[in-house]
Amino acid sequence: MNNLNNKKNLLVLASTYPRWLGDHEPGFVHELAKRLTNKFNICVICPHASGAKEYEILEGVSVFRYRYAPSVLEVLVNNGGIVTNLKKSPWKLLLLPFFFVAQLLVIRKVIKQESIDVVHAHWLIPQGLALALLSKVIKIPPFLVTSHGADLFALQGKFFNSLKLFIAKKASKLSVVSKVMATELINMGVNEDKITIMPMGVNMAHFCLNSDVTRSEYEILFVGRLVEKKGLCYLLSALPEILKYQPHVYLTIIGFGPEEDALKAQAKRLNIGDKVHFIGPVRQDKLAKHYQSAAVFVAPFIEAKSGDQEGLGLVLVEALCCGCPLVVSDIPACRDVISAITGVEIFIAGDVSLLAQAVCLRLQTTNSKSITHDRIILEKKFCWRNVADNYEATLEKLINKA
Repeated sequence: MNNLNNKKNLLVLASTYPRWLGDHEPGFVHELAKRLTNKFNICVICPHASGAKEYEILEGVSVFRYRYAPSVLEVLVNNGGIVTNLKKSPWKLLLLPFFFVAQLLVIRKVIKQESIDVVHAHWLIPQGLALALLSKVIKIPPFLVTSHGADLFALQGKFFNSLKLFIAKKASKLSVVSKVMATELINMGVNEDKITIMPMGVNMAHFCLNSDVTRSEYEILFVGRLVEKKGLCYLLSALPEILKYQPHVYLTIIGFGPEEDALKAQAKRLNIGDKVHFIGPVRQDKLAKHYQSAAVFVAPFIEAKSGDQEGLGLVLVEALCCGCPLVVSDIPACRDVISAITGVEIFIAGDVSLLAQAVCLRLQTTNSKSITHDRIILEKKFCWRNVADNYEATLEKLINKA
């Protein structure tokens, strides 16, 4: 990296990153990074995965993927995330030391050899922890650490809380994607002045109303990773009750994850297999037509046994921007999306009966609310350009302070 173009050098650290363009893995880190290339030379350091290049320029972003095991064993990150993968396959704990050390060494090498002006680490653990540890042995540029949810909520107990406080102390600034996450950090003892709330964004050009698409009367839609905190098992449990009043209803499930087999088995046990369609992952730019045609979108989020819960829930923004009626649980993070939106049915998380009632009510209600008004509110807060501007300003402040 160099400063010949008068741009500052930004190092981005992430554990989840697209393996290639159009990958179904979460792409929000790349979506943010590519929108910062007007002001920064950006180098991303992330783990390698089978089928991905070790180095490439992806939409103007330099991406370095470090190896931490033979290709066939580089399975710690993808298809659910680190925490989920460890829960499903405990043997993957053996990969953690190699993963962390490989990451640590490549970050140290880049910081020592390149002229890095600022660092943005996504997730407290492991990326924030790597920077915090390195700061004790080498000079580290100012760094922002962003927590997205699982790293804050799922890793509980004295040991992990002490690690989070250590990271918070060493970081120049912390950002979280919702108010409930900021409250969680403050309750842990993190200085409120060090925390800022900045969500990830939505590509508003992809998600909009389309008068050419006919909205179904009976399709219930779910979009998300198939993991415990998404609460899909509760929606499946509610479906027999919904079918009593709406016998033509069917459920479309978009996503993938470690609970897929268990969820399919649950649908079979409930004798609703013919009413539930698992269609797997769908590219972001292809999702809109599903929101545009569904009768109702349901987000049955819960707090998982581990304490993990939704950090924000951008699928709610996507659905609302497409004019899709919404049923959502009362998980705190969702309030950041729906607080100023009318006509959303809310139910108590984990209550199957109330979930069924809310879906039936939403199916019977004509969607006459102002989609234009909702979109204006959502665009101001979640449009990628506005989100990127906020992150750009924060990173530039850190450089100026340094």
